[in-house]
Amino acid sequence: MMSRRFLLLRLMPVCLTVVLAASGLLAQDSPVRRGRKYKPPPETSKITVQVSKKFNGKPLMNAAVIFNPFKDGKDIGNLELKTDPDGKATIEIIPTGSLVRVQVIANGFATFAQEYQVDESTRDITIEMVRPREQVSAYKDNTGDSSSRKWGVQEPVRPKPAEQKPDPGSSSQSPAKTDSAPPANNNSPQQTSPQQ
Repeated sequence: MMSRRFLLLRLMPVCLTVVLAASGLLAQDSPVRRGRKYKPPPETSKITVQVSKKFNGKPLMNAAVIFNPFKDGKDIGNLELKTDPDGKATIEIIPTGSLVRVQVIANGFATFAQEYQVDESTRDITIEMVRPREQVSAYKDNTGDSSSRKWGVQEPVRPKPAEQKPDPGSSSQSPAKTDSAPPANNNSPQQTSPQQ
């Protein structure tokens, strides 16, 4: 009986080793599927945008440069950078072969927008910003005219009230005052209303 147990204890590890080796050989033939298939990133281009003022050629600092690339007619997204003190904004992740819409927005200047085809590995773009121009109108040709309004926050233009002139044919009584407060009630003290 001892020999039978001894034989089973000796054969058990050998059988287990053979089974594991056979399963390993079978598993080696099947394709391994671990996560997603690796897809290399697309080739990218380096785009440098130089922004300056057109009237004096000095660099424009802190202007917003917005890149909106399209590849194969598909919008990839948009990225925004600010220009450095030299007026430059550099980006290196735009896919080569894409169409890029570049927008530049800066305080006190008209917004710039243009599309560029990026087929090379590096692209330098120079943009000269101009002062705001008059709004395009179907009623008046104002091409190239300066803006009639200043940039920044504007107060609305309110017309001044016209003064009333007395009619020459009316009685000789003086005209009623237009700025006077309405008659006060005798029971309550007179209150003045704030004028706008």
